[in-house]
Amino acid sequence: MFALISPDKTQIPPGAVVRMPATWEEYQTLCQQRGDRTIPRLKYRDGEVLLMSPLPQHGRDVHLIASVITTLLDYFQLEYDAFTPVTMELPEESGLEPDYCFYIDNWQAVSGKKRINWSIDPPPDLVLEIDVTSYTDVNDYLPYRVPEIWLCKQKQLFIYQLHQNSYLSQTHSRYFPNVDLHGIVQQCLKTAYNRNTSAAIRELRQFLDHEKS
Repeated sequence: MFALISPDKTQIPPGAVVRMPATWEEYQTLCQQRGDRTIPRLKYRDGEVLLMSPLPQHGRDVHLIASVITTLLDYFQLEYDAFTPVTMELPEESGLEPDYCFYIDNWQAVSGKKRINWSIDPPPDLVLEIDVTSYTDVNDYLPYRVPEIWLCKQKQLFIYQLHQNSYLSQTHSRYFPNVDLHGIVQQCLKTAYNRNTSAAIRELRQFLDHEKS
């Protein structure tokens, strides 16, 4: 597995998180050094860089929960655009790499764009983060004003919505207000780990079709 060499020449093993002081310019250098590769993941905040090398479980869970979201969006006939991987940057302030981004209310604002200017373009309407070995701080998204964040850790879903200048925990999503997302995610994870992701999504579609009838 590719491992970025940090300035102190330390390799980052899978599942590890490395923190080190860094300027914005040093963060940019690390991003350039990594090139088009997606590992390790990089985050910049408050004069510090975090380098993370995800485990295979992380990628599997990201794909599964993102598939749950797209299945629900299609079921409710909501138009959207989705991005992964994507780097969100506010120069000198923040650099983030969410696991998945969804534009739902604002999909037209980014339709066809090859680059997004995070200073002037609208943020994603929904961000998905999966924590396996790393720790996601939802407040890192405050500078971007992301309306809703889904955080999945220890096989549980946590939903946060932006209220003024803070993120508050919620029981339901603004996009699927009448859906038991916590139950759906837990069942999909159970099926995926007992069998596979495709079986989990098939079960979800069958459940939604049954609810419709």
